[in-house]
Amino acid sequence: MAALTTDVTEITVIGDDDTGLIARVTSLLFERGINIEDLDQAVRDGVFRMYLAVDTSEMVCTEDTLRADLHDLGDDLGLDVQVRFPADREHQQIAVLVTKESHGLEALFEAWANDELGADIGVVIGNHDDLQPLAEHYDVPFHDIGDEGGQQNEDELLALLEEYNVDLIVLARYMRILSPNVVFRYEDRIINIHPSLLPAFPGAEAYRQAIEEGVRVAGVTAHYVTTDLDQGPIITQRAFDVPDDADLDEMKRRGQPLEADALLEAVQLHLNGDVSVHRGRTSVRENGDEYQLGLPDELEEFTPDRPIDGIGNAVAEDH
Repeated sequence: MAALTTDVTEITVIGDDDTGLIARVTSLLFERGINIEDLDQAVRDGVFRMYLAVDTSEMVCTEDTLRADLHDLGDDLGLDVQVRFPADREHQQIAVLVTKESHGLEALFEAWANDELGADIGVVIGNHDDLQPLAEHYDVPFHDIGDEGGQQNEDELLALLEEYNVDLIVLARYMRILSPNVVFRYEDRIINIHPSLLPAFPGAEAYRQAIEEGVRVAGVTAHYVTTDLDQGPIITQRAFDVPDDADLDEMKRRGQPLEADALLEAVQLHLNGDVSVHRGRTSVRENGDEYQLGLPDELEEFTPDRPIDGIGNAVAEDH
């Protein structure tokens, strides 16, 4: 999606794929004097998703009327329609999804307690109950949506996300894949932390994959979630050396603090409106110098700056 101003109204349409859906929605908006600035649509596993960024500053109806009209249209077409006006995004609510590893959740809670997020952690949702005590320590509601094997109940997940009016979903080592029915509803509003330097080693057991491949440098990646596993737009990355004798425990000892750091920075970038996504790639807006998206600046002095193709030929010609 193109980078847009923050004063647009966002409309997300989800449902079973059918003909004529786009025309019905866009016609309703046109009739109410609403200008469409961006439209993106996709179909995955039979699920239709359309995202619209629209200018409602000169619409000929009230916000409540537009919500009601879109809701009625959705009922008529069997679609779920979500509308987010600029005022709806002024104070954002975060849902953190977790399994058993605590380091990402701890970093988010600490930043929240120190007023470093600019948003509230409204709910923690797990597919196991291991981290419920940590959520209770910060007086945040915890909901376990997993069965005995940890399989998630997505209907319950969607109901909770709606109940807590969630703006951003953070996957803090949540060890389940979200279906298009969830991802499409919160596209570019789900951030995951993955324990590798993506696109290397996607999927499960990324640290083990790195050991088996004998890499000398491994790392972590915070990225937006898409319907393609671990292939969403990259936001932040961190790297660390892999010793010759590194085992899985050593990889986790080195990687987990960087996972927490990269995840927290990606969340802050998103909440501050400092990161945008265009054609599958993120870019940082005006405040880019305030963030460490990759390696720290101190490492530049150890990075060779020559030779570069072409310089050697020029020297030879001088002689």
